[in-house]
Amino acid sequence: MELILDVVIDAVIDSLKILPFLFVTYLIMEYLEHKTAEFTSGVVEKTEHFGPLWGGLIGVFPQCGFSAAASNLYAGRVITLGTLIAIYLSTSDEMVPLFISEQVPVITMVQILAIKALIGIIAGFVIDFIVHAYHKSRGRSLNDPVNIEALCEKEHCHCDDDEDAGFIGIVKSALVHTIHIFLFVLVLSLVFNLVIELIGADRVAMLLKTSPVISHILAGLVGLIPNCAASVIITELYLDQMITLGTMMSGLLVGAGIGLLVLFRVNDNKKENINIALLLFFIGTVVGLLIDILGITI
Repeated sequence: MELILDVVIDAVIDSLKILPFLFVTYLIMEYLEHKTAEFTSGVVEKTEHFGPLWGGLIGVFPQCGFSAAASNLYAGRVITLGTLIAIYLSTSDEMVPLFISEQVPVITMVQILAIKALIGIIAGFVIDFIVHAYHKSRGRSLNDPVNIEALCEKEHCHCDDDEDAGFIGIVKSALVHTIHIFLFVLVLSLVFNLVIELIGADRVAMLLKTSPVISHILAGLVGLIPNCAASVIITELYLDQMITLGTMMSGLLVGAGIGLLVLFRVNDNKKENINIALLLFFIGTVVGLLIDILGITI
């Protein structure tokens, strides 16, 4: 009973953390849809080339809510795939609070955050370049149109019913979206927390201390778990000098908080979602392995 209570409390806390980000994101998206659809499309087309830069820089802030917000924005095609990946890769989640609690030198934290941001920015620009080149070779438009309406249709929020309701209608629609995603994240967080408790953090730690290549793959798999516990386990092992910098980076680069969880909920193209998760896993584990091969330490 105590175990179940702990799991429920942790899941509720993790889910509540993203509420402000979700609401603000949906509030902005609803406003854009109702008031400035054509203007927004023009702005996105003009600024999307710098998206990975802003995404990589914003993602380093220790809040998993940014990755959730990014997933919603990508589902509405407000940001590009490169920007989404940049945010996922740079998201630090619970790493910074743990570093602070363990009194890790500020310069060390800054260096690690800078590496994550740089990797996210570079990967984001490369991905957008490849996507644009591919579309251009096939004679397609380089830019996906902003499509917030599709997100509304999926959530069945009846946003169109409130088109003439002004600010109240916008807030109402944003609340509906927020509540839907919050409940979805809460239920799955309960499941993941229970699984982690049953398996045991110690067993996960032992697996991450196996052979170098396997440890990077396992760290990446742990990072894919849409739960703050994943980044906590990986960061604690690094602080205890039980895994290398590269292994930690493999897990934390792949770890996008609940970003992937939200993406699978709001983006209808499941094949695309799976490809994004695989791409994130590939980039994170390969970069982490390269860090160790090059002997980079902090």
